[in-house]
Amino acid sequence: MQSLDLNPHQTALISIDLQRSNVGRQLGPHTAADVVQRSKRIADALRAAGGTVVWVRVDVAALLSLPADASISRPAGSPVPPPEFSELVPELQVQPADVLVTKRQWGAFYGTDLDQQLRRRGIKTLVMSGIATNFGVESTARAAFDRGYELVFAEDAMSSLAAEPHDFANRELFPRMGRVRSTDTLLAAIASAAQR
Repeated sequence: MQSLDLNPHQTALISIDLQRSNVGRQLGPHTAADVVQRSKRIADALRAAGGTVVWVRVDVAALLSLPADASISRPAGSPVPPPEFSELVPELQVQPADVLVTKRQWGAFYGTDLDQQLRRRGIKTLVMSGIATNFGVESTARAAFDRGYELVFAEDAMSSLAAEPHDFANRELFPRMGRVRSTDTLLAAIASAAQR
């Protein structure tokens, strides 16, 4: 496995959809509480080392909903979710300098200023975390890969609606797009870079 060498000043955490509507779900293989706690640890370490923290949330009331055989979107005609469903959970302790991005579909690049925010800060490497692995995280990672960003996937700081799709993405897809590492490995790499 390739060693993880990061430049914190050119690295951003992109944490996907850690909001009330998702954190309240049953997830696998990692619990929502574990994903939130590990994403916060990465955010705190990266921020302290001079990196960028980006919290992405989906506006669940405006989420794109198209006909699909097994849609995870809100059925047409169902009540509009309350605004607090789209709020990031307070356990993240979002800081004033953090970047906030609101999306209306799975991926965080389409229809947002995410790419512009990253380019302005000279970001080259994205650390991916969030819910759900094979929806918002994967869609955002694919768009980032197409734009030439280096990717690091925090395997235990993301989760899905079930263990199998999460495991498949981390075993078969993400290693072809970037590097898959644990939160502890990421934190060690950030700490090592900060000491140089």
